Amino acid sequence: MVIDFVLHLDKHLSVVLESAGLWSYLVFFAIIFAETGLVVTPFLPGDSLVFTLGTLAATGSLNVVAVFVLLSAAAILGDSANYAVGKYFGSVILQKEGAWFLKKEHIERTHRFYERYGAKTIVLARFVPIVRTFAPFVAGVGRMSYPQFLTYNVAGGLLWITLFVFGGYFFGNIPIVKQNFGLVIVAIIIISILPAVIEIVKEKRRQAAC
Repeated sequence: MVIDFVLHLDKHLSVVLESAGLWSYLVFFAIIFAETGLVVTPFLPGDSLVFTLGTLAATGSLNVVAVFVLLSAAAILGDSANYAVGKYFGSVILQKEGAWFLKKEHIERTHRFYERYGAKTIVLARFVPIVRTFAPFVAGVGRMSYPQFLTYNVAGGLLWITLFVFGGYFFGNIPIVKQNFGLVIVAIIIISILPAVIEIVKEKRRQAAC
């Protein structure tokens, strides 16, 4: 069922539009906010959803400006909320052994990104599922200054939404893309998780070498 949903994401979102009307904008806002702002929902669609909404906007089903503004706001506010949770409650949450929503490997993977890229992780993480959800949380735990965090948050959020919304808007309805839309979505997902996979492989090789 999950595979079918991913492969036919455009059709499923069209059903949401038909049933929810203007309320669908709020639904999409909530999904992106939750995917970036809540450490318990890293499994929600991110890149694929934003790209598909851009595609639907190109058909006239959605207003592309409204989509861009709402999703940008959701991405920026989501990261800010996640940062606040990390800053004020992160130390308490991390001390709880076996917290079902905080997998150790996710935190470690995010830490590796910070070790390699520093504050730029806030921008780069936008394009890496899982890390995207945990990066602002870890920034809050690490007490990164909020002005610095906000600068990277806004830059990363706008860059992420711009590339995927307008990528879908300008390329999603090209005949060859439309005819193979499911494969395109799968390709987006694979490409987006590739950096994380590479980091995991490198880490395992380092551990094996020790």
